[in-house]
Amino acid sequence: MQSMLHGKHMITTQEWTKEELETVFDTAEELKRQFGLGIPHRLLQDKTLFMIFFDNSTRTRNSFEAGMTQLGGHAHDLTPDKLQISHGENARDTANVLSRYGHAIGVRHTVFGEGNRYIREIAANSRVPVLNLQCDIYHPFQILADLMTIREKFGKNTRGLKLAVSWTSAPNYVRPISVPQSLVLLMPRFGIEVTLAVPPEFRLMPEIMAQAERNAAEAGAKFQVTDDMGEAFRGADAVIPKSWGPLVHTRDKAEGLALINQYPGWVCDREKMELTARHSIYMHPLPADRGREVTDEVIDGPHSVVYDEAENRLHVQKAVMALTMGGRP
Repeated sequence: MQSMLHGKHMITTQEWTKEELETVFDTAEELKRQFGLGIPHRLLQDKTLFMIFFDNSTRTRNSFEAGMTQLGGHAHDLTPDKLQISHGENARDTANVLSRYGHAIGVRHTVFGEGNRYIREIAANSRVPVLNLQCDIYHPFQILADLMTIREKFGKNTRGLKLAVSWTSAPNYVRPISVPQSLVLLMPRFGIEVTLAVPPEFRLMPEIMAQAERNAAEAGAKFQVTDDMGEAFRGADAVIPKSWGPLVHTRDKAEGLALINQYPGWVCDREKMELTARHSIYMHPLPADRGREVTDEVIDGPHSVVYDEAENRLHVQKAVMALTMGGRP
């Protein structure tokens, strides 16, 4: 399997088979064990990852940089102003040059209508694997960490687990839709029953919704949509409530913020968590807008696993890097 994954792009989990993803999780579990025991695992000795960040990042940048160091390689933290991108160099030339210098290229570009297209162009012209560090459509590494966390808490057999993915109100910021879209695509493939709670203006891309429905049907799982946050939470084993913008409905920032302000009751609080299963877990990719998206008593409470979830970003990313950048050509 390792040789099959050598050089494979990670742009969306949709382009990886379940068997390949299971290899990622197996590898991540082993690397997490070695990390905890202090066992060196320099699988990418002297290899280089170029990371291009069009957007600010805390967890993604630091977890990839730390991961490459732990694997024995080096990550370059790049922004357009540090490259000729700021002077108009196109994706084709950037990819051709960087892929001759190193062993993988990572890109974070979340501008709606631009990010995924740019990453695809990089991939089409790269000699090395391209890693999607988040785009306007997908956030694959966050969702891999989410599923790894769910498997740690409930076991590897996730069939029949109930997951609520819910929009929440955060009136100061129009966030990307890549996290909820990646969640509804991946989770049903592993038998998880997904309920998406969303106001009408915050629906996801129609093609993503259609693919999520096909994924659920093929896996024999349920995928349903509601406009009632409480209904989604009722009996859920895990909840992932977070904000995102009405980007399918409008790309106007002022209009988007006005729409967010129309739904101030969409917040994850104690009352909503009481609707979930007794053993339920609260998850969030962070940063969470405390007091708006979620109350402190929830995110700091006994149901919360947000820091376990954040740590698992390190381990799944190291796994994908080791499998795609290492191994045999």
